[in-house]
Amino acid sequence: MKITNAYVNITSPGRNFVTLKIETDEGIYGLGDGTLNGREMAVASYLTDHVIPCIVGRDPFQTEDIWQYLYRGAYWRRGPVTMTAIAAVDVALWDIKGKALNTPVYNLLGGKSREGVLVYAHANGTDVDAALEDVAKHKELGYKAIRVQSGIPGLSSTYGVAKAPGRYEPAERGLPHEYEWSSELYLRHVPNLFARVREEFGEELHLLHDCHHRLTPIEAGRLGKELEPYHLFWMEDPTPAELQEGFKVIREHTTTPIAVGEVFNSIWDAHDLIRNQWIDYLRMTLVHGGGITHLKKTADFAALYHVRTGFHGATDLSPVTMAAALHFDTAIHNFGIQEHMPHTDETDAVFPHGYAFKDGMMYPGDGPGLGVDLDEKLAAKYPYQRAYLPVNRKLDGTLTDW
Repeated sequence: MKITNAYVNITSPGRNFVTLKIETDEGIYGLGDGTLNGREMAVASYLTDHVIPCIVGRDPFQTEDIWQYLYRGAYWRRGPVTMTAIAAVDVALWDIKGKALNTPVYNLLGGKSREGVLVYAHANGTDVDAALEDVAKHKELGYKAIRVQSGIPGLSSTYGVAKAPGRYEPAERGLPHEYEWSSELYLRHVPNLFARVREEFGEELHLLHDCHHRLTPIEAGRLGKELEPYHLFWMEDPTPAELQEGFKVIREHTTTPIAVGEVFNSIWDAHDLIRNQWIDYLRMTLVHGGGITHLKKTADFAALYHVRTGFHGATDLSPVTMAAALHFDTAIHNFGIQEHMPHTDETDAVFPHGYAFKDGMMYPGDGPGLGVDLDEKLAAKYPYQRAYLPVNRKLDGTLTDW
């Protein structure tokens, strides 16, 4: 079998997605997600201009060699654009391999380690009462794990909280919007939020919270310690992770489990975090972390240090990545939890798939390959529209993390 053609599809059924389709001389094709939120066209160009010409004519079964070729052969390694492009190729090749062997991708990764994949939903509200209503709604939908965010008294808007009722979408059309931020107000508010959640719902639910990288290590240590009575499943992205040693400070001050990594794109971004056991969950995604080939090595390394996976799964990842993540989650033994933000009906129509949600769990389906497809005619009805995640500034105007 040989790769005969590959091309990029860009569509925007509610938000932008970049999809790589790789075709073979046996009529089997595979799909890979190349979506990089706010930098989609950079990955599309990288694939079209630099990667696709290098893979045509190769054997698609050689996933390891092709991965190493694209990583090592470019000389300029790593970075989100490069690793997302490599991931798009890698996932598409695993899809081809599964289809050619007529088996689900999870069987190529060692078979099932579990029957279902525990997922968590997002509940949020402009204030605590609204957040509690959203938690109740998601519990009624069957979720056993829920991430809880709410507006902060004294701030007019907060990233991670919908501005109006309905589906929350982090990316906004046009140029980046600006939100305001205060760590002092936030630290004062969040323990009260979770005290109310536990008072309302008891200990049954797994509760999660995202700090969005905005705290210093000692501030994060304080928050984690104050949240200990509420037994969070994890505290996510407490501080920027460029300085990995900062997590040592957090670990020394709290037993609240720590998750980080959705902005990572290489094992080296998490190397010290893992081997020093400064984190409990690694959130690096298949699409931004180099694909299945690289994440399998990363997960195996993490398992040596009692670190489990907790893959990012927001709507800036297409159903192709969700399908691939569920196969991966089903197979590896140190799986922890999977984020689940349901896509719009328009997106699901463009990407018909076999995975499903039931009673707080997701299932990848048993079809060959990834079990997801792309309706290119329907995709063409949704042209690309510029969109970005917002920019955040402290009350004095200083830029902070998203």
